[in-house]
Amino acid sequence: MRKKGWLAGFVSLALIAGVVSGCSGGGSKGDAEGAAGSTKAASSASGGAVKLKMWGGVPPEAGPQEVVDAWNKDHPDIQVEYVRFVNDDEGNLKLDTAIMTGQDVDLFVNYSASQASKRVASGAAADLSAFTDYNIDEKMGPEAAGWKIDGKYYGVPTTKSSFFVALNKDALDAANLPVPKDWTWDEMREYAKKLKKGEGYGFIQNTEPFVDPIDSVLAKEGYTKADGSSNLDHPLVRKWLESLYGMMKDDKTTPPLGEQLTSKMPVEQMFLSGEVPMLNIGAWLLRSSNNFTDYPRDFKIAFAPVPRLEEDAANYVTRGGLGDYISINAKSKYQKEAWEFLKWYADGGMAPMAAGGRLPASKDADQDTALKSMLGDKGDTYDQESLMYVMFDNKTPTFVRTVPQEVMDLRSQEYEKYFLGSQDLDATVAAMVKRHDEYLKSNPQQ
Repeated sequence: MRKKGWLAGFVSLALIAGVVSGCSGGGSKGDAEGAAGSTKAASSASGGAVKLKMWGGVPPEAGPQEVVDAWNKDHPDIQVEYVRFVNDDEGNLKLDTAIMTGQDVDLFVNYSASQASKRVASGAAADLSAFTDYNIDEKMGPEAAGWKIDGKYYGVPTTKSSFFVALNKDALDAANLPVPKDWTWDEMREYAKKLKKGEGYGFIQNTEPFVDPIDSVLAKEGYTKADGSSNLDHPLVRKWLESLYGMMKDDKTTPPLGEQLTSKMPVEQMFLSGEVPMLNIGAWLLRSSNNFTDYPRDFKIAFAPVPRLEEDAANYVTRGGLGDYISINAKSKYQKEAWEFLKWYADGGMAPMAAGGRLPASKDADQDTALKSMLGDKGDTYDQESLMYVMFDNKTPTFVRTVPQEVMDLRSQEYEKYFLGSQDLDATVAAMVKRHDEYLKSNPQQ
């Protein structure tokens, strides 16, 4: 996992962000939060309830508020407030800035191992080995070990994480296309052509899992070669770039990346409205697809595994396993109280989160309750066989993305040039390799 050599740069970034936030009108909010922190300390010192703040990326109405309300009802001495940040670059920077500038953050959710490692290296996450009354490996199973950082847990992976392609089952039936259980990127590209209607698209992606096809290859093959040099010129990396470019420019079955980024394209809404029949996304789709008030739909949703670039299925790993790695702020005054809440949350308190596709990972959680919460009264609007397959029955090995954020950034900066048409494929691959090699020389521990 990640080491600590780049700590100074991260701290500088967070402090700069704090200054910018203050200059842009965030100062009064920071003052208010500071006052809240003083009030919290005073309340605890005077014998009142301890007040914790948990930061997460899920909208409060999609489960978190129900979770904290249930806890607060039964624990008047420890009250939890949920604070939402959007799980994108801007939102994660907001969380990092809040942690580094001493705002009230007692618990926070990491949505990738890269983010978790970065925060551990900055000293933001507490080492949970200090708590000996909860065995994370026993509770969560062997997949939990993928979240260890330098051999330790700095958080608890709380959910079974699934990524998939959501499909408009009615559109598939009309085109006489089966719901795939095992397919390649080339096959998915053909589906997109057959499902495309007029000027519309056949396939769309949420930006969060956009690069998962690359990581599914390199998580297995290695991000570096035997000689220690970059493996970003792997043939399947080139294939992903070429294939997606062809879908954007030649097939016109998926939006050009530039258009998607500049318009902040509402991909979930486009899928749920029936405008686009295939969507690459994660289980968080269910918090929208269960919401018929904001996202009414008249079609059934089916689910397929994320397609592979490899022809050989035996060599394929897919993103998934355990997720929502919740850490306790190393600077929190109330780590003991935060730990009590975190144990309760992981062992079943989080059940209302299943309505948004987040199933508890703990063996002691009531999975039947979680499943009922996940589908609610909308069960007949899903192809449940395919849903159960992608979430439980698909035995494809999984990976947790651990590539350093700096590497994610440098490769996205280069492939965006390619998709925007300002750099050809050879130059793009060469630039990614060159920059990755430079990074590896500066960070030999990676």
